[in-house]
Amino acid sequence: MLRLVSLQLMVTVAAGVIAALLGGWAAMFSAVFGGLCCVLPNAVFALRLFANTKKPGGADPISFFIWELIKIALTVALIYATALLYRDLNWFAMIGGFIVALKSYIFLIFRH
Repeated sequence: MLRLVSLQLMVTVAAGVIAALLGGWAAMFSAVFGGLCCVLPNAVFALRLFANTKKPGGADPISFFIWELIKIALTVALIYATALLYRDLNWFAMIGGFIVALKSYIFLIFRH
């Protein structure tokens, strides 16, 4: 799970570089912020899930679903905060960075 989060972070940086080449600084920051809206909640979820596996009883399904709900709420909150706080937001680049980070697990599937 942590390998997936690190891959998402690397893909987010790559999406930011491509957005910078195509649309300038505002597009780069928008793509990176969009990717971070996916990476940060996934990192929180992965760390919490890892901590739950170390408990004596192991991870239970209820905590999985609760943390999944928290991950979704955190994603929505980060997207809302980005839209509210970053004035030069390029929506196309932000959604592109989000989707690229969200679908980066496909690289891990095809790697083997």
